[in-house]
Amino acid sequence: MDTATPQDTDLIAYRDAVEADVPVLVPLVESAYRGDSSRAGWTTEADILQGQRTDEEGVRAVITTPGSRLLVVERGDEIVACCQLEHRDEAAYFGMFAVRPELQGAGLGRRIIEEAERRVREMWGVTEMHMTVISVREELIAWYERRGYRRTGRMTPFPYGDDRFGLPQRDDLQFELLVKPLA
Repeated sequence: MDTATPQDTDLIAYRDAVEADVPVLVPLVESAYRGDSSRAGWTTEADILQGQRTDEEGVRAVITTPGSRLLVVERGDEIVACCQLEHRDEAAYFGMFAVRPELQGAGLGRRIIEEAERRVREMWGVTEMHMTVISVREELIAWYERRGYRRTGRMTPFPYGDDRFGLPQRDDLQFELLVKPLA
């Protein structure tokens, strides 16, 4: 497996996604979480979920819903990462976070989450960032904890039977809310 180096992530730019980006963003999200291509990175869900992670309709909804945006990360003219930011009262929600698998592990994710936190404080004046993570994803949760997020123990059920969220490979999946106060 090739591993990314810090110079791979140096020259990046951020912008809000537009609907024309949808055909690029769907495969990016899929590649970070599902299927064999996701195994090149460390964020794969391939062992716990098969099927799709998202679809064009879901990505388009994030882009077009008021109070929501999909932040695109570009290196040159290539989209290499994205994340959803949604305004929810005094908090912002962080989701649909995807970094191309071959660029994972070089600090790009850390930089993106820091930029996302800065932007939501500036745009919406929120005091917390929220996210939900599949509770069995211990390594991923630990990564977020190192960035100041805390586990709340507040769980929501996984949508078993709704193929839009994937095909579960185990019966104990649920989402845990993680929260970070934003200074």
